[in-house]
Amino acid sequence: MKIKRTAAVFCLIGVVSAACSNNNESASNEENGGSGTIEIMSNLHTPEVPEPLIEEKVEEQTGVDLSINWVPDNNYNDRLNTAFSTGTLPDVVYVNFNHYNQFKDAIRDGQFWEIGPYLDEYENLSKLKDNVLDNSRVDGKLYALYQGRPLSRQGLIYRKDWAEQLGLDGPPETTEEFFEYAKAFTEQDPDQDGQDDTIGLTDREDLVYGAFKTVSSWFGTPNDWGVQDGEIRPEFMFPEYMDTMKFFRRLYENSYINQDFPVTSKSDQQDMFKNGTAGLYVGSMGDVGSLYNDAKNINPDVEYDVHNRVKGPDGEYGIWSIPGFGSLQLFPKSAVETEQELHKILGFFDRLMTAETANLISWGIKGEHYTVEDGKAVMTQDSQKFDREVKPYQSLEIGEPATNGSYQLKAEYPPKAKSEELNRDNEDFLIEDPTLTLDSETYLQKGTRLQQGINDATYNFILGELDEEGFQQAIETWRNNGGNQIIEEYTQSYEESQ
Repeated sequence: MKIKRTAAVFCLIGVVSAACSNNNESASNEENGGSGTIEIMSNLHTPEVPEPLIEEKVEEQTGVDLSINWVPDNNYNDRLNTAFSTGTLPDVVYVNFNHYNQFKDAIRDGQFWEIGPYLDEYENLSKLKDNVLDNSRVDGKLYALYQGRPLSRQGLIYRKDWAEQLGLDGPPETTEEFFEYAKAFTEQDPDQDGQDDTIGLTDREDLVYGAFKTVSSWFGTPNDWGVQDGEIRPEFMFPEYMDTMKFFRRLYENSYINQDFPVTSKSDQQDMFKNGTAGLYVGSMGDVGSLYNDAKNINPDVEYDVHNRVKGPDGEYGIWSIPGFGSLQLFPKSAVETEQELHKILGFFDRLMTAETANLISWGIKGEHYTVEDGKAVMTQDSQKFDREVKPYQSLEIGEPATNGSYQLKAEYPPKAKSEELNRDNEDFLIEDPTLTLDSETYLQKGTRLQQGINDATYNFILGELDEEGFQQAIETWRNNGGNQIIEEYTQSYEESQ
């Protein structure tokens, strides 16, 4: 078994499963009702290939031999494209949403298996969430399984102790109250040290996962794209986007936000929150746990809280969402040649979704890597052992705790536990991207480059270096360089989907 597993690490992606496994073991497995060898290509998010302990346990529980080709995450895109272009993809390929969009022509061309008609045949795969599966459909058909993620983790982390010190009543409930918090945290000496050394909001060079996109959601801006007058249009053509830029300009002009935020790294942004420079952090609410662990070493009395419901000027709640998955699993016909082979693989993933096996790849071995308290997982203190033996296998997860029965992490810090509750609460007012299942070849070719021009214009407007007319000129440049074609293609795809 060890020889097989070592070979899997070094074999080329294009080598068929039989070349990377022991044929006798595979035959024995099949005779015993197992599924034979399954070759998987997956991202490696740790410095080293994992030790085989968890893989061996998964094989025991599912009755298959696994041949996992761990590809370092920073090389994954190149390796995936090479395997695809040479027709040497393995049985199972893990892809992110951008990869998936690039493969749509090949999917339509019949190079990957359609699996939608089969899911109801499997007890666990049939539990996958319909709304998440729908976000991966191509022309209404389903080709992929998914690794679940919360639809939105976005919200506010703030200094609760500062708010109480200044007599602010609870968390900010509206965008204007948020502004008043930023003002008070900047001007009213919330840390009571007699120095003018605090600001309201700490932000960074990221218009998506920094503060801008979440605040933009509060203002009611569409999520990347929206529908207006029957046409698909980019978010920056909507008035709510302009309102958000004006809001950030007010924060900037009053020094209620770090003045260098367009060039601030995430680590520097978080440092300003942890060391008591800033009192508002907008982003993933789950960050509150790690932020607090570092902050309490600087100030043991620090108090954080999390909040997600902030009304915009229209009095409504809104928060942008992701598709609900971290990765998708595709099954190329070049490797999986028959429907019988496909069912063997789907059967493996169905067993991977049992609570026993889902917890194994998520948390490791009970008593060795984690314990269970109050129905939730508590990791042991040896985090290096966990990273070495368990963490890489988390990338193999199918579904999410609600569908695969895996434990959620027990959060000892109350705001961290609260953040998990608010993630679920966000699902009541999501703003979804209407283009998730639509097509635009021009967007695939030019979208990233064109977006950079809009990003630059957004920052320049906030910094006061561009006025509304200048921003409209940036939109016209976007339109003339391919944007109009993107709008036309997305709109046509949208009309065809109705």
